[in-house]
Amino acid sequence: MRRFAEIEAVAAKRKGGAAALEALIKDSKPKTRAALAKVPDDRWLSAMTRRVFEAGFNWRVIDTKWDGFEEAFEGFDPRRWRLMSDDDVARLVQDTRIVRHETKIRSVAGNANLVCELADEYGGAGKAFGGWPSDDYIGLLAMLKKRGSRLGGNTGMYFLRFSGVDSFILSRDAVAALVREGVVTKAPTSQRDLQATQDAFNAWMAESKRPMTQVSRILALSVGE
Repeated sequence: MRRFAEIEAVAAKRKGGAAALEALIKDSKPKTRAALAKVPDDRWLSAMTRRVFEAGFNWRVIDTKWDGFEEAFEGFDPRRWRLMSDDDVARLVQDTRIVRHETKIRSVAGNANLVCELADEYGGAGKAFGGWPSDDYIGLLAMLKKRGSRLGGNTGMYFLRFSGVDSFILSRDAVAALVREGVVTKAPTSQRDLQATQDAFNAWMAESKRPMTQVSRILALSVGE
């Protein structure tokens, strides 16, 4: 595994220099702990739902329909949707404002319950996500997979990234870079490989003084050496 300065140099060369690389990642900054703590619980449920429906589907369709999702789910109040009834499901599977995928519709109840539990445990879901240490990101992913609904794998990663939580995403290019650096031999799915990936990111963050989100982006951009 190389030092991150060497990986960053490869990415900069591929993208036309250090300034060009910085321009590409300038918006790849996680929100502060304070900013995440202020995000209302309904917005966390909304974000979870959006990523669940995007998984394996055309993102543009979800983007186009999202206002309809907000209307159909009445603003995503988690305490309302943790009690989703069979009548709710029957209505929603007929609602043309949304993508009528029953299993994903039912996942809203499970994720509403998770948001409510985090709110009760931490004083707000945003405090839970904002306060989770970056050096245990895989622990956060494991929590989402265990306690949420359909939030495992890349769905959970995209949910966290687009919500502003410091994160890495195991995209094809990021995995290729991890393999190239000898961190793993294939896409990390086992606990051992995920821990090796976390350890590598922790080392690169400590060296570069960059947040994990930027380390992840630069790593992916370094592919094609």
